[in-house]
Amino acid sequence: MKNDKKICIVGLGYVGLPLAHAFSEKYKVVGLDINKERIDELKNGFDRTLELTETQVKEAIANGMEFISDIKDAKECNVFVVTVPTPIDNENEPDLTPLIKSSQAVGTVLKKGDIVIYESTVYPGVTEEVCVPELEKASGLKFNEDFFCGYSPERINPGDKEHTVTKILKITAGSTPQIAKEVDELYKSIITAGTHLAPSIKVAEAAKVIENTQRDVNIALMNELAMIFDVMGIDTNAVLEAAATKWNFIKLSPGLVGGHCIGVDPYYLTHKAQALGYTPNLILGARHINNGISKLIADKAIKYMIKADKKLNGANVLVMGVTFKENCPDMRNTKVVDIISELQDYECNVEVYDYWVDKSDKESKELPFIDELPLGSHKYDAVIVAVGHDKFKEMSMAEYESLCSEPPIIIDVKGVVEKPTWRL
Repeated sequence: MKNDKKICIVGLGYVGLPLAHAFSEKYKVVGLDINKERIDELKNGFDRTLELTETQVKEAIANGMEFISDIKDAKECNVFVVTVPTPIDNENEPDLTPLIKSSQAVGTVLKKGDIVIYESTVYPGVTEEVCVPELEKASGLKFNEDFFCGYSPERINPGDKEHTVTKILKITAGSTPQIAKEVDELYKSIITAGTHLAPSIKVAEAAKVIENTQRDVNIALMNELAMIFDVMGIDTNAVLEAAATKWNFIKLSPGLVGGHCIGVDPYYLTHKAQALGYTPNLILGARHINNGISKLIADKAIKYMIKADKKLNGANVLVMGVTFKENCPDMRNTKVVDIISELQDYECNVEVYDYWVDKSDKESKELPFIDELPLGSHKYDAVIVAVGHDKFKEMSMAEYESLCSEPPIIIDVKGVVEKPTWRL
């Protein structure tokens, strides 16, 4: 493969920045993000997502990588990799606005022979049916004659320092057989885990969206089992440990389902299915179960406070951890905020402690954070351990109890407390 590629990564979040760093070791790379504050931070070597260290960011800069906020500064690029978010709206419908605007922007600098590769998670058909028309309109060029497209769904796992971008096998696809090979070779040159060339862009899009849909359905089963066993008075974790002794039992754990992937992507698939006249009952049922877990957890805290004759109005409740997963600062679509909201509806005084979160981020500014755990204060009527951060796992039972008034009420969502009052 000719090393004549100059690559523009559009969107420098959890997906785009690590990918840009990987490509920068072999190619000329331009990193584009419309957030100018983000660009300024990266130019100074700081990545607020903590996916890259200061050394890694400066390493990319030393390799010649540029950080820009204006697409016009990427006009010399011939490969554009779009890694923008694909969220859902308040009605759980796909919001393709970032993808459409990015396509429109790329179209303004698109030239003959250029390739636009999408990594954002979508339903099958979005690349060719939604993005391509925007590229054609903005550029005046014709798809598969003047410019081409590829798709290689992201497989970033935020906070995971072992399974980094180059160590996770990558699906690739292209809009023509030749372009498919070219896209595959491009990724193969940096992905040490290898690639899988899909027969079409739609197949690659579908493969990505079902990865997270499958996980969502599996977790929903565990959550429903946990609710059933709770009614029966049986320890769910003990049941799972026993069942896992069979060789073909898949051991998963119940829990909150947040983040940008598992709690969002299934809605892209259900949207397309319903538009075609098919109702995906299992997938929608799983979403309903998983979205109800936050209320279940809050209700358990309320129930135990009532049983302990603790006053709810003005009760002090501590929520430990607010990110969507352990040991990372990512708060996207975190369901812990729903627990907080439920408790506040009961007029509880909620405080939040999470040492991973950057309190200056817009997502966290509205939350009632405290800077330190008041160990020994016996301040809280209930403590909810919502995220399994390492420091929380290291705390002793005595330390947890020292946060609580008598009797101590400790709700454990992640199985990190030795003897909780209630565990999901």
